[in-house]
Amino acid sequence: MKRTLYLKLLLGYVAFGILGFLTIATFTSHHTMNYIETEAAEDLYRESNLIASNYAANYYRQTMTLEDVQSQLTAVATYLNADIWVVDTKGTILIDSETTTPSETPIKGFDITSFGAKYYLTGNFYDTYSEDVLTVFSPITINYKVKGYVMIHKPMASLTSFHNDFLNISYMTLALIFLCAFVVLGLFTYTVYIPIRKITEAAKEYAAGDFTKQINIHKNDEIGYLAASLNFMATELSTLEEDQRKFIANVSHDFRSPLTSIKGYIEAIMDGTIPYEMQDKYLNIILFETERLNKLTQSMLELNKYGKKGIMLDISRFDINNTIKMVVQSFEGTCKQKKISFELILTGQTLFVSADMSKIQQVLYNLIDNAIKFSHADSTITIETTEKNEKVFVSVKDTGIGIPKDSLKKIWERFYKTDLSRGKDKKGTGLGLAIVKEIISSHNENINVISTEGVGTEFIFTLPLAAEKK
Repeated sequence: MKRTLYLKLLLGYVAFGILGFLTIATFTSHHTMNYIETEAAEDLYRESNLIASNYAANYYRQTMTLEDVQSQLTAVATYLNADIWVVDTKGTILIDSETTTPSETPIKGFDITSFGAKYYLTGNFYDTYSEDVLTVFSPITINYKVKGYVMIHKPMASLTSFHNDFLNISYMTLALIFLCAFVVLGLFTYTVYIPIRKITEAAKEYAAGDFTKQINIHKNDEIGYLAASLNFMATELSTLEEDQRKFIANVSHDFRSPLTSIKGYIEAIMDGTIPYEMQDKYLNIILFETERLNKLTQSMLELNKYGKKGIMLDISRFDINNTIKMVVQSFEGTCKQKKISFELILTGQTLFVSADMSKIQQVLYNLIDNAIKFSHADSTITIETTEKNEKVFVSVKDTGIGIPKDSLKKIWERFYKTDLSRGKDKKGTGLGLAIVKEIISSHNENINVISTEGVGTEFIFTLPLAAEKK
């Protein structure tokens, strides 16, 4: 399979790392440097104001000597790791914390207005430094007149070093986050991607018609539920495929046998193999096989009506006891031939149910017809109705050949016939009980079978008891 999903995850992971690095290298770096510069300028500005209002003002008032001021400025400059100047309004350095003999030449191009609205600026300060410095100033005011300025110059290299240290911490944090994301990616691969890959591979097998592959995923989450659902689907499709093969094989067999007989007898009549005086006998056989094919076709069409959504039922209130009596009467001729009698054990004179009368008649006909086919001569078929818990139980019981134990669950399948029934049920299509099951299920009721081989069989189905008319 193409690992497009995993490739996308890896590309997303790499893109996350690159974007994180670029964010720190640009946005974070720029704003961090601005923050550090602003904070340093504010600290230096506070110091310059203190120096201007104390040491420098006392120097101009001549209450402190030059040496004392020089000594104090040197100590403060050492603490701040900066240079401190006292300059006059023309830019001549009067006091320098770094030297006791400052230059008496004014700073070339000095203009205090170059600071603008800010109290600090960065650069080499009129080429007096070989590297960039952060410069702040505070005016020295005596009797409301500006006599000079206190200037503090801090090398930008120290701020840059602090800035780089902070970025290194940021990069280390990003690396840890990237590592954590890698762990999450690994967990995602193990818990999501690999199961999805297994499910995809199994789905390809299912699409190719191989439903034997099982997805070995056992989790109590959505992926586990999906895997279990697909395994169940594969099992059901495999069963359905097997049922379909059986269905086609049974249909082919049940159609091929009578067609072969019809074709053989007609050819024999046409080529004179069968004498004229015996043609009536074989024409009756052909008619019998034709009726068998017609019955098989009608049964298939009837069964096809009961789809996934069932069929439309004409629900009515009718007397099930009377319906049973009417259906039993239709078998009077067949029962006389086999010397079979009926025993009716019916609850009450009338017993009303709520169901589709014509469909229930069909159920009774199929069950009684089966009972007659597989009953011995001089036997009795018992039909009983009982009422319990708002339900009517209808039982059709014979004392015939019975159904083998291993066939009880299969008798509802289409075209299924037990080995015992194949010798007796020459006219059967194998669809009668399937139709019975579908009709009862469409009523949302149940039908069960109890059978012992060589003893007999009993079918019991339920119907809802009808409410009494007002």
